[in-house]
Amino acid sequence: MIPLRPLPTAADPAPHDVSQDLPRGLPPEPLWRDLLGEVLRRERRAQGRTLKDVSDASRISMAYLSEVERGRKEASSEVLAAAARALGLSLADVLALAGERLVSLTAALTRSRSRSLGAAGGHRPVGAAGPARPAGPAGPMGGVLLAA
Repeated sequence: MIPLRPLPTAADPAPHDVSQDLPRGLPPEPLWRDLLGEVLRRERRAQGRTLKDVSDASRISMAYLSEVERGRKEASSEVLAAAARALGLSLADVLALAGERLVSLTAALTRSRSRSLGAAGGHRPVGAAGPARPAGPAGPMGGVLLAA
């Protein structure tokens, strides 16, 4: 079995592994499957429903739904739509909630990286010329709009 997130070794770092660019101690970029699973689990628990209940309502096996909730499986749009419907949501609702969480985490990660680089006397990220713009109506991502 191939691990989903192989850990790079000091002797053989993966050339495409962006976590190698992060200062030590900072978390890696959030994965979409983790965000979607987090949203599904949070919504299920907020409704006081069991995994079995949502599994039965969505016709998704309990084992697979559990894997999706834990970010271990990349769910298809059909699976996500079925899980969303079972929770009384639309696919667009689930994607929007995951998108909001991604923007929030990415903004926090960017702030954390900036502080870490500034404190360590590091260089600014590419494209970071000038003062940071405050988050306005376009959001912290500077005009990125997520639509489902």
